Formats: sequence, C-alpha cells, structure tokens
Amino acid sequence: MDKTLQQPDSTSIKLYYARPSLYARPIWLALLEKHLPFELVPVNLGGEQFEAEFLALNPFGHIPVLIDNGFRVIESQAILDYLEAKYPTRSLLPHDPESLANVRMVQFVTLNELLPGVVGLLIHNADTPDVQYAQFRIANTLNFLESMLSDAADHPFIAGEHLTLAEIVAGTLVPILPHLGISLTPYPKLHAWSERLLARPSWQAIQLSPEEWNSFTRHMKVIPKVWQRRRRQRIQQLQPV
Repeated sequence: MDKTLQQPDSTSIKLYYARPSLYARPIWLALLEKHLPFELVPVNLGGEQFEAEFLALNPFGHIPVLIDNGFRVIESQAILDYLEAKYPTRSLLPHDPESLANVRMVQFVTLNELLPGVVGLLIHNADTPDVQYAQFRIANTLNFLESMLSDAADHPFIAGEHLTLAEIVAGTLVPILPHLGISLTPYPKLHAWSERLLARPSWQAIQLSPEEWNSFTRHMKVIPKVWQRRRRQRIQQLQPV
C-alpha cells in the first residue's frame, strides 16, 4: 500500500499537548478533522516540559510533540505538514495555486501577527505601549482575515467550500478573542466564519471550560518570569564544569 494512504493503528499516534496550548490545539483539531485515532499525552506546563523525560522528546522544551509509529515530529507547522502528507484523507490543503497561497498566507499571518498580539494581551498590563501594539496587530490581522472571506453562501471557508489548515490555525485563535475584549462584530464575515467553526464537533471537543480559561490566563501572566528562570537554569546546566 502507498504509505501516503496508510491509516494509523489505534495507538500509533501520540500527541504530547496541554489543553490550553495555542500551539498544540491546531494539531488536536487536525487529528479530529482527519478522523485519525490518536492518544493524547498531557504535559504539565508548570515545569514538566523541562524534565529530562520530555527533553528527550523535544530538547527545546516545547509542545506539541507528535509521535507516529516511533517517528517524532516537533514544531506545530511541521506536524501539520507531516499529517497532511502522510494522511491526505481527509485533505486539509487545496491543490490549486491561488487557494493554496490563500491558506498559507492565513496560516503564517496568524502565527506571525495574530498569535504575538494575543500573547501580548495576555502577558502585559493594560494601557501600556506593549498592549497598544498588541491591539494594533490583532486589528490589522482581523481586517486581513475579513478580506480573505467571501460573501457567497457556497464559500464558507478561506479556500472556498472546504475547511483547510487556514481554519485549523486561525480558527484556534479568532474564536477566543471575545474573551480578551476584542469584539468580532465589526468583522461580520469573520464573525459568521468563527460561529460556523465553533458549531463543529471538533471545535466543541477542544473547548476550554471557564475554569480552564481562567487558569490559562493567570498562567500566562507569570509565564515571562518562568521563562527567564528556566533560561538561567538551562544556561547553568549547559555551562562546562
């Protein structure tokens, strides 16, 4: 059998993740949308990601990590590309050049502009230049995403009638913006798009409870100090005796 058409065994795929992780959630969604059997392996981001056992999987101490029949993939976009190449049914990438370019643009604008904006809102105090810049990046991205959507009823997604990696990536961030005080009402097409995604079983499966969301936002407020402490510890560990 062509290996690109293989289906995994029920225990062959493991996803090391944390439920609130903005990087792991797209992988979780892709696995659900592709109807692939997989095992979720939670990683406690309070420090477990820096323990030797996890660092053996990812020396950078990041989630997600995907293991498929012993093959390890780190970095969220590499994982998405791997899953698409190995398990193309159901496909999450269009084949025509313009649609493919639109999907990739949305993916990388989300990662390079929207995600840093969201993180900026979560970790900085209100009414500071950092927050103002984060709000600008978010608004600029939302205007771009609004322009990428069609008014046509038969084009409900970025690439037309089919859900793609554009939804998998941007759709993990846009729906949480109202929780951060960013209304989607000024973006009617994007608002309707977000509501369509939230109605899907896969999106409902990954929704955070209010308690999980509150815990996540509190964690993000202290994460810069945690990063600084872990960096110092790692530098000390790497220094020769």
